[in-house]
Amino acid sequence: MTIARYGAALALLCGFGFLSPLRADECPNRGQLDDAYCDANKDLVADVPAKTRDPSVIVFAYTPVEDPAVYENSFKPFTTYLSQCTGKRVVYYPVQSNSAEIEAMRSGRLTVAGFSTGPLGFAVNMAGAIPFAAKGTEKGAEGYNLIVVVKASSPYRTLADLKGKRVAHTAPSSNSGNLAPKALFPEQGLKPGEDYKLIYSGGHDKSALGVGTGDYDAAPVASDVFYRMVARGTIKGDDYRVIYTSEKFPTSGFAYAHDLKPELAEKLKQCFYDFRFPPDMVKDFEGDDRFAPITYLKDWAIVRKVAEESGTPYNKVAYEREAAREAEAARKKAAGAPKP
Repeated sequence: MTIARYGAALALLCGFGFLSPLRADECPNRGQLDDAYCDANKDLVADVPAKTRDPSVIVFAYTPVEDPAVYENSFKPFTTYLSQCTGKRVVYYPVQSNSAEIEAMRSGRLTVAGFSTGPLGFAVNMAGAIPFAAKGTEKGAEGYNLIVVVKASSPYRTLADLKGKRVAHTAPSSNSGNLAPKALFPEQGLKPGEDYKLIYSGGHDKSALGVGTGDYDAAPVASDVFYRMVARGTIKGDDYRVIYTSEKFPTSGFAYAHDLKPELAEKLKQCFYDFRFPPDMVKDFEGDDRFAPITYLKDWAIVRKVAEESGTPYNKVAYEREAAREAEAARKKAAGAPKP
């Protein structure tokens, strides 16, 4: 089944259509949330609405930072377990872009999903996603660094060396691939968009591969994605040099739809927290062996700060701009694809 037909089937199965917004006088506090949601308790995420749902099928997705098929296989042990734990059928939904994943959550097609660090803010504000878990260990949720990679054979040693060079960012909503560089690079003597023209590759894997092939001179990428590519043999670590490493950021966050029946939401959380990764998953996720509890209010504070300081707050205007960019990129890719 094609992804388009698969998505259409899920839409019919899980209920398609945007949520009706609350009247302004019905919501004492909304913050940065879309008009469809309310945040009366001021925890920065959507409150449980009066009308909730208990879908017979749990639709699960994971951030498209790499080929969705890679993660479908990686998460297979977990989705099998989740079905047993909840007593419901679990379907993996291979989303192709951040905006597609967010719209799927907003329209009711996704039950629970893992969102990349940056786009999670849009998922919370525009789609009512409720973050509750992140991959981690017994010590808690793991993080990742923004790293800048160049070819090992290149002369570049510092960020300042990249002035006037070809530097690939991933996507406008990406934390490590775009927002953090805009906020952090200037203090290192490099201003994105001024000292070099922004080139959007479309993904962390594409950026890393592009540096390896010489399409780009450098690229800011998420350390976990980069080292996972090295571990899989997709790229050779010796071909690259890391010239910058940031402080730790939280890794991708898992969130459920705000309008789930509270009993189902609690069941999902407990299933996530009780699961222990089998050896293959531990290898795929670089030593992470479980899902650790998180909250958007506390654990994403640094990400929200970077978003604000980089001039890309998690509001509707910024989201619509990013969604339009992704749609245009998809259109160009489809137009350039060979005819069957």
